[in-house]
Order: sequence, then C-alpha cells, then structure tokens
Amino acid sequence: MRKAVYPGSFDPVTFGHLDIIERSARMSDHLIIGVLNNYSKTPLFSVEERVNMLKSLTKDLPNVEVIAFGGLLVDFVRANQADAVIRGLRAVTDFEYELQIAQTNRVMAPEIDTVFLTTNLKYSYLSSSIVKEIASYGGEINTFVPPCVAERVMKKMEDRMK
Repeated sequence: MRKAVYPGSFDPVTFGHLDIIERSARMSDHLIIGVLNNYSKTPLFSVEERVNMLKSLTKDLPNVEVIAFGGLLVDFVRANQADAVIRGLRAVTDFEYELQIAQTNRVMAPEIDTVFLTTNLKYSYLSSSIVKEIASYGGEINTFVPPCVAERVMKKMEDRMK
C-alpha cells in the first residue's frame, strides 16, 4: 500500500488503536490517521486534543501523519490521494457493521479499497466507550490506554464532576 487512511474518533485513543496504527504504518508507505470531528456526538476530548494526543503517541513513526476531518470519509481519502482505508475488527459484530460501510464507500468511490485488520487478541474487548465508562466511576484505566492518555481522561472526568 502506498498511502492509507486509518479513520476514527479516537475518543480516547486506546492500546487497541495504537496496535492497528503501528501495524498499518508497517504495511503502508504513508499512513494518515484521520481524526473524525463527528458533529452528531459530544466527545470527551475536542478534535484538537485528540489530534495532539495521537501526534504525541505516534511521533516515533516517521511515515504517520495525523489530520482532523469532518464529512464523508471517501472525500477525505480522495483529498489526501490515499489508496486504502484501514479498519480494525474486534469481533464478528464489528465485521458486519464495517462491511456495510466498506461496501457503501466502494459504491461511492470504487478506486478506494478497505483493508480489515483483526485486533490483537489482548485488545479484542477494548473500546473507547468502555474506557470512558470505567473512568467515569473512578476506575483504573492504565491497562487500556497509555499513561498520558489516562491522566487526561481522569482530569476530564474530574472537571465534569465539578
């Protein structure tokens, strides 16, 4: 793969996301992490905060770039002249959902392929939503996210309680 896009909300970025990022970076000449600014959701972190966290966490991967985007994924992929979209799969339920999106994207943009990577088994249960729920009850999240992310998540949760 020459250039690929790994899109997501990354709210917050987890070890599962980082696993897919590292593997995708090895498979492509240039990997763009597309941080979705989803206007229909209220994220824990702003898009700028998520971009900055990802930039910090991927600074040692020379072929990785982090860019915020809104709108259709196929438009973002085309605008960045990428060849493929990377999607991570944890379970069969992810596949059913992701397959629908991939097929829809294929109809809209037949020149863009979707590549599915199965997550490392040790992260197969992990999602950003689970991390946020654990953190909202004051639970320990260092097993799920890097320490710098855990600190920021816990600070956000504390600020929400004020």
